[in-house]
Amino acid sequence: MGALIPLIVIVVIILYGVMQYNRLVALRERFKNAFSQIDVQLKRRYDLIPNLVEAAKGYMSHEKDTLEAVINARNQAQQAGQAAARNPGDPDAMHDLSGAEQALGGALTRFFALSEAYPDLKANQNMMQLQEELASTENRIAFARQAFNDSVMTYNTARQTVPTNIVANAFRFEEAELFEIDSEEEREVPRISFG
Repeated sequence: MGALIPLIVIVVIILYGVMQYNRLVALRERFKNAFSQIDVQLKRRYDLIPNLVEAAKGYMSHEKDTLEAVINARNQAQQAGQAAARNPGDPDAMHDLSGAEQALGGALTRFFALSEAYPDLKANQNMMQLQEELASTENRIAFARQAFNDSVMTYNTARQTVPTNIVANAFRFEEAELFEIDSEEEREVPRISFG
């Protein structure tokens, strides 16, 4: 009976380790799924932006630099989004995405500020519909980002707690990066005027 007790302890430790490993895998998959929800909304926004610029071209023909800046920022954000989607836990990819999204937000803010000077553009039904869809998409992105960050926080907390951190380190469960906004302007809700 004395030799059986150490064997039982070893089996219990191995089973506990397997349970913690499986828990970490489930949490990692949860934050990856949460990022895929952000990715869907970002793609929706990236698809809306060229339509928005196209609708404004006829009215803002001499604002070519602003229109090109929006499209360039959109393309860079789209590339960063694709890189982050391949590995949402990668700190560098998430940092690049945050920076690209910040640049896109700035370009869109300048675009909307300039569009205020064009009353016919503001009254255009197509432009108003695109702005409404963009505002709705921004809200969805914010909600999806919150869900992603909550999932990342749960995962990171689990991988840092004792004794799960032993399993996490042994099997190289890396810390995941939050999808944060660095600029104070981006923290504000976008203001889109329809009249």
